[in-house]
Amino acid sequence: MAVFNRVESPRKVEEAIYSEIIQAGDGWMHALKPGQVLRIVDLEGNQAADTLFYDAENPEDHYSAVATIAGQSNIYLSTGSVLRAESGKELLRIVADTCGRHDTVGGSCSAQSNTVRYSHDKLSMHNCRDTFMLQLAQHDGAYTKRDLAPNINFFMNVPVTAEGGLKFDDGVSGPGCYVEVQSLGSSMVLISNCPQLNNPCNAYNPTPIQVLIWDK
Repeated sequence: MAVFNRVESPRKVEEAIYSEIIQAGDGWMHALKPGQVLRIVDLEGNQAADTLFYDAENPEDHYSAVATIAGQSNIYLSTGSVLRAESGKELLRIVADTCGRHDTVGGSCSAQSNTVRYSHDKLSMHNCRDTFMLQLAQHDGAYTKRDLAPNINFFMNVPVTAEGGLKFDDGVSGPGCYVEVQSLGSSMVLISNCPQLNNPCNAYNPTPIQVLIWDK
């Protein structure tokens, strides 16, 4: 099930119409017009960018891990993967990827999962689910916690064991690795740049990511 379909992008950073640095623990939510391309850059390597996508014209139709996995017959994402919504609609396509493998089954960290995976005293730690909720709350009721779903973890390595379990292994992403997705319609992007301090896959050191947008 390994996927290492590394393809570099022809797009030049200086031609991007939008650029922003997202610090570890911060969130970002932004609309993409049809045809626009979003690049997410792992600036220092082995950082997880927890990401959800929505049909901007129908927010209830969010990214579906199940539909995406079934559509490509693979649990990992890379160049050529089509990201599908609950309805089966094609939301975005990965058009470039220098990492080569991204997780779509591990989900996001939350206060509850931190206590289960690590210890009860981690309950109050910052987590991706809370970051998602803070971002959704800024959109005047258009999104609620019902619009959260199993997300993509860009740059994260989550192998499936022979017994069917999940392992959170060291990442396969290096400094400057990136993934690009092209919006096939009007899409909304929601990112939590993971603040996880308990997982050794990022050397216990969450780091910034960068997002850039091109018109095509």
